[in-house]
Amino acid sequence: MPIIKPVYTAVATAPVATGGAISTTVTPAVTRFFATITAGMIGATTTTIPAASFVDDSDTPVVALPTLTATDSANYYINGVIQQSSLFTLTTASLVIASVDITPGVPAVIEISDFSGTTSTITTQPTISAPTVTIIT
Repeated sequence: MPIIKPVYTAVATAPVATGGAISTTVTPAVTRFFATITAGMIGATTTTIPAASFVDDSDTPVVALPTLTATDSANYYINGVIQQSSLFTLTTASLVIASVDITPGVPAVIEISDFSGTTSTITTQPTISAPTVTIIT
């Protein structure tokens, strides 16, 4: 006895999401550290500014610089001009600049923005349609 196998052809539409709203709150915590470069900080290949040379926004001496996390963004300024981050290495002990072309007396600033306080919530749930399946044969 032969086996008869039915064959069906069908088309379907993709589900569609409409509406919905997401509320995102960004509350960065920004800290800045200030130092003045001295001749003793300028080495043969790099300029190293020890953590103890920095003060914070309230003019309090710094014991250790912060460790950057995945949610942090850091900007570096020399003489008020933002610099490429690839020229700097920040550790808790110092800021090392890959340059010796710096004049003593020039200010150095580290600006760190911590975005760990960023949150997103769905305030209105989206409506998602069911796919439509049409059997042709």
